[in-house]
Amino acid sequence: MKEDKLKPWARILLIICGLALVAVLFVPLWRIDLVAPQYPEGLRLLIYPGKLGGNVDIINGLNHYIGMKTLHTEDFIEFAILPYIIGFFALFFIVAALLARKKIIYVLMVLFICFGILSMYDFWRWEYDYGHNLSPDAAIVVPGMAYQPPLIGFKQLLNFAAYSMPDIGGWIFISVGAVLLFITIMAWRSSKKKVSLSKPITAIALLIFMNSCNAGPQPIKTGVDNCHFCKMTISDVRFGAELVTKKGKVFKFDDAHCILNFLGSKAVEQKDIKNIYFTNYAGTHQLIDVNNALLLKADELRSPMGGNIAAFDNKDSLAVIQKRFNGNSISWNDLYKP
Repeated sequence: MKEDKLKPWARILLIICGLALVAVLFVPLWRIDLVAPQYPEGLRLLIYPGKLGGNVDIINGLNHYIGMKTLHTEDFIEFAILPYIIGFFALFFIVAALLARKKIIYVLMVLFICFGILSMYDFWRWEYDYGHNLSPDAAIVVPGMAYQPPLIGFKQLLNFAAYSMPDIGGWIFISVGAVLLFITIMAWRSSKKKVSLSKPITAIALLIFMNSCNAGPQPIKTGVDNCHFCKMTISDVRFGAELVTKKGKVFKFDDAHCILNFLGSKAVEQKDIKNIYFTNYAGTHQLIDVNNALLLKADELRSPMGGNIAAFDNKDSLAVIQKRFNGNSISWNDLYKP
């Protein structure tokens, strides 16, 4: 049936996408950059479809000191099968263009999405395993510390700033996915005699509204985010704090001193506050609700603005740091009384 055929422009785009996926076999898919004072030029781990590249040897040397397993291409079964999967999708795109059937596009779209989700989960699982399964005999052992790199974005790991992001191959994959989604939507629209936009628009608007009403905390990005109170760039995530209003507005701070002064200024009324968070001083520096946080006040902590307060999500981590920095355990109610 003519209605089931793709337009010529869609077929051309599918062929271009198929050829682009062939190019992915020869360029890095992902990259993890590590920056520290002793490595100002940075270290880079490149992940190709079939191998690891970049400063692998240097990174393996650093991993040895902190108890992480070393990285070797032959240890990952993914490198053996990923080139074939990419080749399969490249061929699928070209075949879909030649057959020009809309139903084939729908199948391709579903498979491509499933592959993307499975790939990101497998990558996260690999990072979690390498960041948490540490040798107890390592030269450097920090109790409660994990070294899992971010799936995407930024994370502070001891004195290393870790950045994880797509490389050339990853951006090609994302672009191909966007083009495929566009072709799928246009094919679906053209197969309908009448397309009502009112329901989709209403649904999208409702989702946006619900998302804004249920907004949660946002990761604090060192070197990027500024403290809302003192306006200084946040440089040490360990002492960060965050306030989220009931309308979903987020205020970020570099120190307990700053968030307490902000609360005292009444710039946001108490009735409008949804949650307040402190950064976990230990571990992965995730945000902890102040009602669940264990707080340590010690002058020797030397936080950016002199608040000298650190937050923890468990008693063991607090006890370890309390031995290093003599201080007192306090609660959020001791610090702030509305």
